[in-house]
Amino acid sequence: MPGETSLHVVVLGSGVIGLTTAHVLSTRYPECRITIVARDLPDDLSSQAWSSPWAGADWSPMGEYEELRYKREAKTFNKLWDMIPTGLVRTLPSRICYTQEVDSDKIWYKDLVRDFRILPKEEVPSGAASGVAFTTVSLNPGLYLPWLKSELDTRGVTFIKKKVYSIGEVAEIAGPKGVVINATGLGEYFIVLLNYLKLIHKTGARSLIGVQDKAVYPIRGQTILAYAPGVQEFLSYPLGLASVPTGQATYMIPRPSPPGHVLIGGTFQEDNWDLSIDFDIAKAIWSRCLELAPGLNDKETKILGHNVGLRPARRGGARIEAEWFKMPLKSEFLPSPDPLEKEHDFLVIHAYGFGPAGYQGSWGAAEEVVDILQATLFPNV
Repeated sequence: MPGETSLHVVVLGSGVIGLTTAHVLSTRYPECRITIVARDLPDDLSSQAWSSPWAGADWSPMGEYEELRYKREAKTFNKLWDMIPTGLVRTLPSRICYTQEVDSDKIWYKDLVRDFRILPKEEVPSGAASGVAFTTVSLNPGLYLPWLKSELDTRGVTFIKKKVYSIGEVAEIAGPKGVVINATGLGEYFIVLLNYLKLIHKTGARSLIGVQDKAVYPIRGQTILAYAPGVQEFLSYPLGLASVPTGQATYMIPRPSPPGHVLIGGTFQEDNWDLSIDFDIAKAIWSRCLELAPGLNDKETKILGHNVGLRPARRGGARIEAEWFKMPLKSEFLPSPDPLEKEHDFLVIHAYGFGPAGYQGSWGAAEEVVDILQATLFPNV
């Protein structure tokens, strides 16, 4: 990349998308100066104000086939598969059940995963019409996020713990010739604006001044973390089963470490901002999973904790694209810029709105972001 030694890239957000993008950028262009700015860093794993620590963090099929998403997830799956020897990722035998008969020719992900097969009738749980089995991957965010940060530390990436309210603030950190990668989520915070009292509820890309993407919304996820060594496969009922309440699902995700840890869920409650634990929902989740996985009945099984996180989704799908801004940024919510300050164009590359699929598309999304950066700044390379 021409001029990479002078290029300063600031990544806004230290979730799995932001960290992975910085990793790919620093691998491809080691001389590039990279700074990550975020209110929550990988040390803040108990904070509910960002989603990455609370994710299921496996690969599982979601929705219908979409070409761009498939490419991102295929790259990510293969990358994570290659990481299995590190111990950060594990192989995971999986079964997913459906409310209708499945046609193997129409299963879009059958060539993405390993060991795909249609379940025979005797292996399909009661209440489902059909099912599939395959081998996938899972990881533990509590170990994976700190690993990504340690990788970036060794590469000289700078971390700044800071709340920001506008894309202009981040542009100032990057400098007039810098680039910002907007990898924000749903981080909630409150501010009092300037010299008049006006309280604004800030929610990452949704209300980041200059972006203000109203298509961004939360999907509330409630899960149970258990020690359940008798559960050694990913199991999932679909959302559509009559026995599963609206907005809830049934799944179990064994993690690579600590040994025996399983994430049990869950909920997919759109536009729900509630971060408190609903113990009626927790009881229903546990009851459904007991029926699906008798291994949860083992004497060794223990509930270790209850989790609630907000998946940062976006209507219309994830946003990965470049946008040029005029700086200094002008907004009714910002002080008037210095009239002597020279106006200039500034590049922002957006990478947000992945909802429940952040981990499983992270490496492919990061590659796409870096490709856009190079194509925008250096199209002839």
